[in-house]
Amino acid sequence: MRTVNVNEITDNIKEMCIEANHFLSDDMKDAVNHAAENEKSLLGIQILCQLQENLEIAQKEMIPICQDTGMAVIFMKIGQDVHFIGGNLENAIHEGVRQGYVEGYLRKSVVSDPLIRENTKDNTPAVIHYEIVDGENVEILLTPKGFGSENMSRVFMLKPSDGREGVINAILTAVKDAGPNACPPMIVGVGIGGTFEKCALMAKQALTRETGCYSNIPHIKEMEQETLIKINELGIGPGGLGGNVTALAVHINTYPTHIAGLPVAVNICCHVNRHVVRII
Repeated sequence: MRTVNVNEITDNIKEMCIEANHFLSDDMKDAVNHAAENEKSLLGIQILCQLQENLEIAQKEMIPICQDTGMAVIFMKIGQDVHFIGGNLENAIHEGVRQGYVEGYLRKSVVSDPLIRENTKDNTPAVIHYEIVDGENVEILLTPKGFGSENMSRVFMLKPSDGREGVINAILTAVKDAGPNACPPMIVGVGIGGTFEKCALMAKQALTRETGCYSNIPHIKEMEQETLIKINELGIGPGGLGGNVTALAVHINTYPTHIAGLPVAVNICCHVNRHVVRII
């Protein structure tokens, strides 16, 4: 049994909130650079170059990559041999987000009630997902999710007879409906299977996969590659102003489902697709 003080969780999440909002991960940098090399539209190239410049300025001047610093979504993988001390784990997670957004001077975008709309003034609470795994480590994955792209996400409850083509058409429909509103070039996270809520969670998790890493299931990898080609043939392009790079990657996660259903969720993220991982 390993003991972990929850203060360590708070300190790490505070740092991760600041890091994720100021420094683009290496996989996303590579994806944006690759897009700039492959875009054929002159306006699209110009937009991608502006995005690259923005990333450089953000890192150099220590200002956020995007003005929408997102709602903190946190995936916790907790080893079953870990024992937390020093307080309540969930409170410690929220405190880390509070400190990160307040002390990091990041925009506070969370309201305490979805209808009354009063700002919490510290970007809490976070959205937290827990998973108990083997071992004695704690893995924290933080992804601040901006709502320009989040608002463009969809869930489709398809019929089993819709099959593979129905799934691809659903993904294309979500991307076409999103158009420029998701700040393309985008990452498209897809969850197939499970239930209504399970497919949405898988789609969110798919966004956090290293960009361009395909599924290890051969027919899903093939679907990811085919869907990416079809998305980029839509002509939406960088900034939604036309071009052949609308998406940087399509990541699909799957799970067993009921004989009567084919749930599909599409969770879109803009070109920054912020995510940071730490193992304690």
